[in-house]
Amino acid sequence: MAADWDLLIRNALVFDGSGAPPQVEDLAVTDGRIAARGPGLDASRAATVHDADGHWLMPGLLDIHTHMDLEVELDAGLSEVVRHGTTTCVVGNCSIGTAFGAQRRGTDDPILDCFARVENIPKNILERCVAQMDWHDTAGYLAHLDGLKLGPNIAPLLPHSMLRIEVMGMEAAISRSPSDSELARMEALLEDAMRQGYVGFSTDNIPFHYLANEPHTEAKIPSPYANKREHRRLLDVVREHDRVWQATPDAVNRLGTFKRFLYTSGRLFGKPLRTTALTAIDLVHDRSVWKVFLQLSRFFNSWLMQGKFHFQVLSTPFLLWSEGAISPIFEEFAATRPLLACDVDDRAGRQAILSNPEYIERFERDWYDKRIVSTFQRDLRVMRIDACPVGEWCGETGADVYARLQRFQHGDASAARSDAERAAFEAAPAAPSEARFFLHLLAHYDRDLRWHIVVGNDRPEVLEQLLFSDYTLPGFNDSGAHLINLAFFDGNLLTLQIAQRHSLDKVALAVRRLTRDPAAFFGLDVGTLDTGAQADLTLIDPEALARYDTDANRQMVYRDVLGAEQLVNRSDGVVDAVWIAGTQVWDGSAPTAALGRERLGRPLTFSGRANA
Repeated sequence: MAADWDLLIRNALVFDGSGAPPQVEDLAVTDGRIAARGPGLDASRAATVHDADGHWLMPGLLDIHTHMDLEVELDAGLSEVVRHGTTTCVVGNCSIGTAFGAQRRGTDDPILDCFARVENIPKNILERCVAQMDWHDTAGYLAHLDGLKLGPNIAPLLPHSMLRIEVMGMEAAISRSPSDSELARMEALLEDAMRQGYVGFSTDNIPFHYLANEPHTEAKIPSPYANKREHRRLLDVVREHDRVWQATPDAVNRLGTFKRFLYTSGRLFGKPLRTTALTAIDLVHDRSVWKVFLQLSRFFNSWLMQGKFHFQVLSTPFLLWSEGAISPIFEEFAATRPLLACDVDDRAGRQAILSNPEYIERFERDWYDKRIVSTFQRDLRVMRIDACPVGEWCGETGADVYARLQRFQHGDASAARSDAERAAFEAAPAAPSEARFFLHLLAHYDRDLRWHIVVGNDRPEVLEQLLFSDYTLPGFNDSGAHLINLAFFDGNLLTLQIAQRHSLDKVALAVRRLTRDPAAFFGLDVGTLDTGAQADLTLIDPEALARYDTDANRQMVYRDVLGAEQLVNRSDGVVDAVWIAGTQVWDGSAPTAALGRERLGRPLTFSGRANA
């Protein structure tokens, strides 16, 4: 007899995404959808039975801040996503994306121009992505996604920078405000995208997101050039359709950012505007600012303002790696921006800059200028070396090395612990300041010097408050970007791990915040285990989760699909299995044969279920 169910998962501790306490249940799947759920389902009715005794079953997890719109063109299965239990990605964040295709016109090359520097993706990888782009409008993009053999579901935002480029062209988009007819055209294209089901609209006001191609390397991406009138008219379209505004704000102009966030207010504008912003964080160099984020969130969501506002929160200490000068933090520091204008592989270009005496003097002046505030604190004590030709330096801070150099240059030959360290000290400039020594390291070793700093979220008790606030959402993993700088693919698992240290009730809350809450906020028909829902499922081994150490399982690996190295997480064993549309795509240690070969995920459009 034919089986009634394709799959039966038995004896799992089921977290259904509602936040309710978990129950030991079975779950049956037929034709990619949940067919039944409850205790004691008849195993004889299933073609395949998966024993989940002692494991946690939950809806597939959502990652609400990714830049997977590039990688999906090279690897539709997105294996680095699904291995951590994530089955839905929101793309088109930070005002940049691929909704209009390559947008190449004349010498304009917007994908390379916007992504190479802002997201630290090498141009040769971007070229391969652009080669796949045969659509030219928002409807064509949805059709393209629908034709891919997707692993995770993809939910697209319409990106503001690309909208400006589409209507105005690159040169005008970074040099002036739109004309009345151009603004009307932008409104019309945004209206089209909303009607087609795009889940929202993303803007960017970070003051150091610069373009990568000449002659625009001193210009920002287009979105920050928009004025109040442009923002208001475009966001009115988003508000009317009850979609999400993803905002990347200007943290320097705090008053201007506060005024812009007022757009969320239903009291002021007649109807709330769903807003998710980057990012609530406990910064190492500003230990009070995390409270401001929560206070702002409460204010915007208060009875007085009647907004729908959520900051995104990274669920782990924000560790940022750099290879020589290849680091996103250096866009904040004016003296190092010219180095970032060089492509990742352009060592000669960086050497020419770093050897210029005028540049060295400028860099040193800026290093000691206390009026300049940046994430990199210009303090060698916060710089920890991970890899370098001088093996003794690995694990040390820049300050450790600098102190021994000073001893060596003052006649203490024993300060050099090896021939390699002696040669390094002999190659250093005489009696350098900290600034000149740091610049020497960048020039002498370039990308062979790998180092990191801790940006924030290093206090567990504060991080937990941020993660579980009513007015935040776990996110800002930035998956698919900053290939050698960041690795937060496992961010969702770390949220579960934090909750696990308390109770199963807290885990149930964490599951809700990773599934049903973001799905409701973005209006997506995922994130539940309701009968009839698409069977996107994640099975967690709680014992492996409790043991998991993200720092010990972060690796730099060469990925054939990219043709480059990438910093990734390896949580293998924590996620026992992942199913997308009822098909298993992860078996605990590796992707299954179906991933990337079968069409499983889908482009997610607004479902009308938004209610958060």
